[in-house]
Amino acid sequence: MNALISPSILSADLTQLGADLRACEAAGADAIHIDVMDGRFVPNITFGPDIVAACKRVTSLPLDVHLMIVEPEKHLKTFADAGADFLTVHYETCPHIHRTLQTIRELGVKPGLTFNPGTPLEPLNLLADMVDLVLIMSVNPGFGGQKFIPQSLEKIRQARAILDLHGSKAIVQVDGGIAPQTIRENYEAGARNFVAGTAVFKHPEGIAGGVRALRQALA
Repeated sequence: MNALISPSILSADLTQLGADLRACEAAGADAIHIDVMDGRFVPNITFGPDIVAACKRVTSLPLDVHLMIVEPEKHLKTFADAGADFLTVHYETCPHIHRTLQTIRELGVKPGLTFNPGTPLEPLNLLADMVDLVLIMSVNPGFGGQKFIPQSLEKIRQARAILDLHGSKAIVQVDGGIAPQTIRENYEAGARNFVAGTAVFKHPEGIAGGVRALRQALA
């Protein structure tokens, strides 16, 4: 499978979000990553369903909505109705994880499951057939621009091995510190979907230059 680039609007210029999304699409990005933070599960507060709906109006790219919130089960339908194509929840926030993942799929959205850097992956053995995406956080979630945690590479390898063991075609996504200097080793570890904020939106040559630099690092 080819590598998928998912720019994270956490690093976008929100005063011109529509233009930035169209630039991502023109640059060949594969999806738009939207980090929803509640100030409880993570320190920061960011976007809600209105931003998802606004993104849906200006881009045809899939919307990959990452729910970094407590009690995500209370908000799944709202985000699905707003236009999410993927809904990714944290294992750490879902005591009834099977039900949550089932509900996401019943809403017509692809379910994803996220693991924080310090969370073991053993539960994935029980959930591999329920997800379309497994997100390995390579920084502690809550803020953009953090440094990549090297131990994440082993977790990516573990995640891919568990999914393969259970015959799952789910894609392994990585989020945090992804840049031209780190993307290749993540690909070699088994990741195929790369969330990048600063590396895309803050690139000296603009959004197109940021996407191009990531692709070139994988070539």
